[in-house]
Amino acid sequence: MSCKQWCVLCGLFIVFIAQGQTLKGRVVDAQTNLPIETATVYFDNTTLGTTTNTKGEFSIDYNDAVQSVLVISFLGFEKQMIADYRTLSFLNIELKEQTDSLDEVIINTNDGLTRKQKLRQFRKEFLGTSTWAKSCKILNENDLILRYHKPTKTLTATSKNPVIVQNSKLQYEIAYDIIDFEIIYNYVDERNNVFNNKSVIYLGTSYYKPLLDRDKNRTQKNRLKAYNGSVQHFMRALYREQLEAYDYQIFFKGFMVNPWDYFKTSKHENPNIKQVVLEEQVTILYNKKAQSSLLATDTVFVVDQYGNYAPINKVLFVGDMGSQRIGDSLPFDYEPNSLD
Repeated sequence: MSCKQWCVLCGLFIVFIAQGQTLKGRVVDAQTNLPIETATVYFDNTTLGTTTNTKGEFSIDYNDAVQSVLVISFLGFEKQMIADYRTLSFLNIELKEQTDSLDEVIINTNDGLTRKQKLRQFRKEFLGTSTWAKSCKILNENDLILRYHKPTKTLTATSKNPVIVQNSKLQYEIAYDIIDFEIIYNYVDERNNVFNNKSVIYLGTSYYKPLLDRDKNRTQKNRLKAYNGSVQHFMRALYREQLEAYDYQIFFKGFMVNPWDYFKTSKHENPNIKQVVLEEQVTILYNKKAQSSLLATDTVFVVDQYGNYAPINKVLFVGDMGSQRIGDSLPFDYEPNSLD
């Protein structure tokens, strides 16, 4: 894979389906048992979220499109993620105060790259380079802690607070809480700003907040353009077994092939989920223009009707889909021709 940049675009996915319902709960300080007001409660990678009231209470609705973990966060406290909320009607959440273990001396040590160089690399690989990505702005870059490990040619990023991204073309403000971010380079020439990537991996939770929009028609068109040809779009077409109808062509070793000779789908114990076996690396052509490659390192993964798939870190994309980043992303609950 030395000549290709594989990318793992990670969110957190759980394999459950449920009818629309309401989840209620209360968030308190684990040490004092006092309620925490304005704690953020959201379903990862969706527009579905709320904040706690003066009593620490919250109420949040969700439907069968929601496949992600419930995230509870508040500044200065450790974030909690809950996957088994579907069997519950009320949650008692105790948040523990965060222990600050970051060493400012280490953070500011010269590691071979300037902060300007590291920021440029982070923006490129976190936001992307597309039209949508170029409309993005990170509102709190000073919160980013960027480290470069020269012996392994690895750049990592962490942040005390969620990274706040404003996407003006897709009209979302995204709060992205980094769990893991890593760029591994094949080659680095720091003097001439030459960086050749081997792989990019990032993992985190995200909450999409629609922005106030004066031109909803334009935003609707932009979101549809970003959606078409995306990983989410491809996975929904794969679930429906309609790759050709969605303008996808599949190639193997340079020859166009029948997709279902390579993507072998079967029923799952959950009727809303399908199991997919992919034993070979294939090339994907969307709309006879955008080219990507796909490799399932475990050969077997699952996908649902909304385009959620797992295990995410075992499904690797390169090419057009592999270059898609936060700046190109839409929430799990996005539907074409609809605005939030």
